[in-house]
Amino acid sequence: REGEMVFHQNLQRVPDELAKIVGSYRHDRLVWIDHHLAHAASAFYCSPFADALVMVIDGIGEFDSISVYRGHENSLEKVFSLPYPHSLGFLWEKFCTYLGFSEHDACKLMGLSSYGNPEVLAERFRQVAWLDSETLFKVDNNVTRFRSADMSGLEALFGPARHRDQAISVEHRNLAAALQHFTEKALLQLCQKMQALGPFDHLCLAGGTALNCVANAMMQQHGGFKEIYIQPAANDAGSAIGAALQVWCGVLGNQRQFVMNHALWGPEYSDAQIEEAIAQTMFAAEKVADPAAIAAALINEGKIVGWFQGRMETGPRALGNRSLLADPRRKDMRDILNRKIKHREDFRPFAPSVLAEAAEDWFEIPQRSLAGGFMLYAYPARPGKAEQIPAVVHVDKTSRIQTVDRAVNPRYHKLISEFARLSQVPMVLNTSFNDSEPIVMTPADAISTFARTGIDALFLGNYLIKRSENG
Repeated sequence: REGEMVFHQNLQRVPDELAKIVGSYRHDRLVWIDHHLAHAASAFYCSPFADALVMVIDGIGEFDSISVYRGHENSLEKVFSLPYPHSLGFLWEKFCTYLGFSEHDACKLMGLSSYGNPEVLAERFRQVAWLDSETLFKVDNNVTRFRSADMSGLEALFGPARHRDQAISVEHRNLAAALQHFTEKALLQLCQKMQALGPFDHLCLAGGTALNCVANAMMQQHGGFKEIYIQPAANDAGSAIGAALQVWCGVLGNQRQFVMNHALWGPEYSDAQIEEAIAQTMFAAEKVADPAAIAAALINEGKIVGWFQGRMETGPRALGNRSLLADPRRKDMRDILNRKIKHREDFRPFAPSVLAEAAEDWFEIPQRSLAGGFMLYAYPARPGKAEQIPAVVHVDKTSRIQTVDRAVNPRYHKLISEFARLSQVPMVLNTSFNDSEPIVMTPADAISTFARTGIDALFLGNYLIKRSENG
């Protein structure tokens, strides 16, 4: 419990530290919101549901790794919890480190898992974690040793930990697959366990595990819920939203008046600010009347476009305002992006942004998702479609799609519509506007990334910067 003691010692400093920022205030007006309750509030109070089951799944809150709430209007009642060390989030962090990645690289492990066979290491994996009919699942912390960098427990089962520069083996792929498969089984059992308390038509998800798009699609199809809502900043980045909403709705009793149906809540920049940023560089820019149409034409020619528009996205996904866009039809586009810009592992997939009205023609979507615009589900491509869009279909024939609604993002919708008119394909490859760094936020960030990478054209609002023929 040493970690908890340090945590509570630091909590006691918060009132004084806050006073340094906001000045004097009444300490009796300071409200403490538990970590998992903040997550739950960020999902439920941003959803359109008056009643829902709310699952929070991450590494750990104060003491629990999973918390489940019954949400009703302005209240959240905890109905289930799973304590540390039985933690999916910490399992992913530990195996990320064991396999030579950062502990925060769960997205890489999820991509790698599609290349493996989960059954090969299933028996050995059950010595690490296993399903349990009473508690849900259990983790042997004598093997995982979550509080330590010690890998000896895992190495005894799976061999030496991978160094980050070491080649990825078949064994590594199979281990990633075993972890993903266990995660899906544990979450499905959680859905079944909680439905026994209901049944529930609606589910809200939060916590870092809610970014696992493969598991989300599995729960959508097999969890027994009619609709699922996931707030786009489902990880810890969204807990501040939840803390504020829990006070507003749960503590003060104010009526809910907000549904988060898009992720565009970040900063935006005026033409004057964009012009000022361009003026600080060596680049010449042209103000264009129809950025969407010009960008679509460039993408159709095989160019990679930096697309910087309006408000920045909230959460970890680039959703069409801080994005790099390319042609999904080109089989070599993944390699081109990695070589010229992204420098990512070759096993990681790229995702499509697809017109909402055309999504079901191209992908097997079991039901309409209320979070389709947030790139949080992986769906199979329909028969005959995967071959037409090889740059955005993973090795398992699924895509982590973003549906684009005209009412939510009209300029991005127009770009994709123009590309569809030229190509007969109603989607573009969409990846985050960055290169081994945080997603660009400001015009200066975007220009800097454009300058040092192989992006062919940059749209900053209505301004276009094109790379010269000689580079």
